[in-house]
Amino acid sequence: MSSTELPSVPPATHVLPKTAPVRVGEGERLRSVGLPGVTLTVRSRSPEHDGLPPALYVHGLGGSSQNWSVLMALLDGHVDGEALDLPGFGDSPPPDDGNYSITGHARAVIRYLDAAGRGPVHLFGNSMGGAIATRVAAVRPDLVRTLTLVSPALPEIFVQRGAIPTGLLALPGVAALFTRYTKGWTAEQRVRGVMALCYGDPGRVTPEGFRNAVEEMERRLQLPYFWDAMARSARGIVDAYTLGGQHGLWRQAERVLAPTLLVYGGRDQLVSFRMAQRAARTYRDSRLVALPDAGHVAMMEYPDVVAAAFRELLVDAGELSGTGHVADGVGANRRGKPLRGSGAANGESGGVGAGS
Repeated sequence: MSSTELPSVPPATHVLPKTAPVRVGEGERLRSVGLPGVTLTVRSRSPEHDGLPPALYVHGLGGSSQNWSVLMALLDGHVDGEALDLPGFGDSPPPDDGNYSITGHARAVIRYLDAAGRGPVHLFGNSMGGAIATRVAAVRPDLVRTLTLVSPALPEIFVQRGAIPTGLLALPGVAALFTRYTKGWTAEQRVRGVMALCYGDPGRVTPEGFRNAVEEMERRLQLPYFWDAMARSARGIVDAYTLGGQHGLWRQAERVLAPTLLVYGGRDQLVSFRMAQRAARTYRDSRLVALPDAGHVAMMEYPDVVAAAFRELLVDAGELSGTGHVADGVGANRRGKPLRGSGAANGESGGVGAGS
């Protein structure tokens, strides 16, 4: 049992209402994995050929595995990708112990990787998922071969104005008040609000992507634990921001050994763009991609740019040759890699229910 594990607890009985099925994109499949204290839904794609290294994608607050669908498709010739629905999100039921802390979510990721035997993986995380992935990489370096973080939720002294509602959601009773206040809002209104907050340019979302997001929002609002999962996870982020010492997220970022790709958006309303340079200095083997026109979910707005940056990370790490062929083994650590910048890419986002 690892230092992050807790003794298993008896499974709770979750009586869930019948809801519309979760959307499964072309080439994707879903499966449910039962683990001690938690049941996870895993979205995956068949890789283009056998022998590709494994990858795992972790979404942010209010998101789901669907947030990674476009990027997963772009990378299925380079990695054998899977994306989790964290406990209480997507199609995964709440955790048996009700623990929605960053450590609790990280424990679920670790339990899955240990049970699946897929490690070490190329680990991806967005926002809250970036904080989770950082903790996993710090406490279990044996499970992570590279780390890719898109707008990771790391502590800031001066938080973005757009992040204030998330902090308020963590306060007892606020979720219930917000639920009553927004009772008359349609799923379409809610999705437009989320996209205005999470995208640098919501106009990049395709009509199909918007329809899919509305359908997913309608499904989630039928779940009796939806707001509880949101509020408790928001509280988990706030608690992680105030945690000091060796368990502080910035201290754990310093301990990450894996080559790290950092992606920040210049129009991010939730994670400050000014944190990019601090992150680049903190992760010891980092590369930085700055997207001036991107918001909080660059992997959805500019998936081609993120995919290209990840392929370059593979080359730097010795796992991919310059011609695009997968290499044997992992290359040497490249501490002190120069920072890199990038502009916006062309193309439109699929736009499936973003999270923070």
